[in-house]
Amino acid sequence: MTMRPIRIGVQLQPQHAPYELIRDRVTELEELGADIVFNWDHFYPLYGEPDGLHFESWTMLAAIAEQTSRIELGALVNCNSYRNPNLQADMARTIDRISAKGTGTGRFIFGTGSGWFQRDYAEYGYEFGTVGSRLNDLARELPIIRDRWTKLNPPPTRDIPVLIGGGGEKKTLRLVAEHASIWHSFSDAETLERKLGILAGHCSDVGRDTGTIEISVELGRKSAGEADELRALGASLFTIGLTGPEYDLAPVREWLAWRDGSR
Repeated sequence: MTMRPIRIGVQLQPQHAPYELIRDRVTELEELGADIVFNWDHFYPLYGEPDGLHFESWTMLAAIAEQTSRIELGALVNCNSYRNPNLQADMARTIDRISAKGTGTGRFIFGTGSGWFQRDYAEYGYEFGTVGSRLNDLARELPIIRDRWTKLNPPPTRDIPVLIGGGGEKKTLRLVAEHASIWHSFSDAETLERKLGILAGHCSDVGRDTGTIEISVELGRKSAGEADELRALGASLFTIGLTGPEYDLAPVREWLAWRDGSR
């Protein structure tokens, strides 16, 4: 098996911090050599003070695209419920174009999922539905998004990578097989091995080579040894979540050293 190069993605969770600090940390992450900077798509903090400082995902991503020149960017993950699919496609294309300054090739990753944070839905007036109905909506709308990319003028600069987050074995992994360039989960090695087998079955059903899908895992509190086990199973994108008010970059430096020492 040919192994993809290890990449480190950092999720700057847009909560409990002023935007000026988020902007500064993005610059630092690019200078440190991180491969991807993510935010998330929510309207309120997920933990800590529930009404603390918080910023919207897509407008921030457009600013990050203009601010940076090398690092890739996206949401980990977008909530499909919050925006019309054609609008999502156009926003993604626009950020792709903004991020292509100087190179002609965009750096935007379209990370998406079906949504789950009920407060967002209640406060902003979206229908919450059920886990199943939200996944059905995502299944219906991903083809619309991808089709809209073929109709926009100008088109995206590249085949925008689609990252799908989640580990549901019947529906989510089927969507990964059908649409994703990257599959993201919070798996440990034992779970990842089992789910990769299920994903391989879905890929066989749709006539796709599983090797075309990059495997992404959240590091959380994992050790370097645990990351090595995930790497041996084929994971190549490892993500780190950082929250305000400070966004301590020390763990990022440690994982970047692990990345560089593993190459």
